[in-house]
Amino acid sequence: MILLAIDWSSVAVKTGQFILSFSILVVLHELGHYLPAKWFKCRVEKFYLFFNPWFSLFKKKIGETEYGLGWVPFGGYVKISGMIDESMDKDQLKLPPQPWEFRSKPAWQRLIIMLGGVTVNVVLAIVIFIMLMWVWGEEFLPPQNLKYGIVADSLGKKIGLKDGDIITKIGDKEVKNALKVPGQVTLSDANNITIKRDGAEMQLALPADFSKSLNKTQTGKFINIRIPFIAEEFSKGSGAQKAGVKKGDRIVAVDSIPALYHNDFLSLMKGKKDETIRLTVVRNGKDTLTMQVRTDTNGKIGVFPLANPKKLFDIVYKPYTFAESIPAGFNKCWETLGNYISGIKQLFNGKANPNDSLGSVISIGKIFPEEWDWQSFWQLTAIFSIILAFMNVLPIPALDGGHALFTLVEMITGRKPSDKFIEYAQMAGMVLLLGLMAYALGLDIWRLFK
Repeated sequence: MILLAIDWSSVAVKTGQFILSFSILVVLHELGHYLPAKWFKCRVEKFYLFFNPWFSLFKKKIGETEYGLGWVPFGGYVKISGMIDESMDKDQLKLPPQPWEFRSKPAWQRLIIMLGGVTVNVVLAIVIFIMLMWVWGEEFLPPQNLKYGIVADSLGKKIGLKDGDIITKIGDKEVKNALKVPGQVTLSDANNITIKRDGAEMQLALPADFSKSLNKTQTGKFINIRIPFIAEEFSKGSGAQKAGVKKGDRIVAVDSIPALYHNDFLSLMKGKKDETIRLTVVRNGKDTLTMQVRTDTNGKIGVFPLANPKKLFDIVYKPYTFAESIPAGFNKCWETLGNYISGIKQLFNGKANPNDSLGSVISIGKIFPEEWDWQSFWQLTAIFSIILAFMNVLPIPALDGGHALFTLVEMITGRKPSDKFIEYAQMAGMVLLLGLMAYALGLDIWRLFK
């Protein structure tokens, strides 16, 4: 039953975007290791997109390097001679160091090789953010343009929010984009929000555990944008379409009970399964019509509302020249990194539970839109690129940051860690990372069935 309920077409689109995005990130990250390794005359034995235990989907040897495509779509790697990496190939280490091996190179060259992938990911994120600003500019919805206000869910109502409120401040910070309020509240340390209700401003206190509650919801939302129910699309065999509802009609009542907004309609439809309802709509902004509509066994009438903010509200568009996009792109990159670090901090200060916040490739894939959107694609690719850079620079064995840390210690102390020590550290790091990945994947699978 679960498999039948899945929209496989949207899954395919999300999966395609995910694979393309991470293929770009992985290939360029590994190229960041490959190029300095070649510059410093290291022998690169393999360059792979995805991992290839036991066999490869494709491989071709050019010169001394085997280029290939693995079948396990998690990351990729370059295998540099004389380096202890995820391949755990220790045979070379039993022999004396050779001039073309990684271990025979000066510490400063090894440090550049190890940090090359992180450097490329940072540069890539900055370049993409710059291009996003230049090509698409910035769009935001000022709170004052949110003419219908918000819809508060159970968490929002607990702190005193009501449908129709408009959030204008988070702590002392003015809200610039009403569409980003939930995420900003989740990551902020603010203990109150300022709202506008019936033309008057007032403050609402945020409980100390509010961020933790938001993280637990997975969506991180406590409000939605309130919208009128304007028919935009119809499902196949739609009861509403059969009854005469047309695209552009605004639903205003169910069984003579007013339903001026989409959330009002959803509340009134609870429990109305496989029965006939009296639907009131306004057509062309002036004609009021009443229709008898049959609901299906799930209580649906088969209408999707117009939900695109660009068609409902006055969105502010800010264009950038190429010169203006450069500092704007840098700022966007560091803002993204700052938000991610704030989220990581919440795992350690008790504002987020790892069981609620951790996710695997399933969670990441679900972030991509259901329809192919190049602007969203490149924006997510830039975000993941700076996150990948941050994660890889952490001083954990098996990550680039762990290797870099050992090399920095060597450069400072003049003493190189033994190959055996690095081997054991690599093994410990791999066990830690694989265990964390398995745990995150298990959480995602549990959430799917839950």
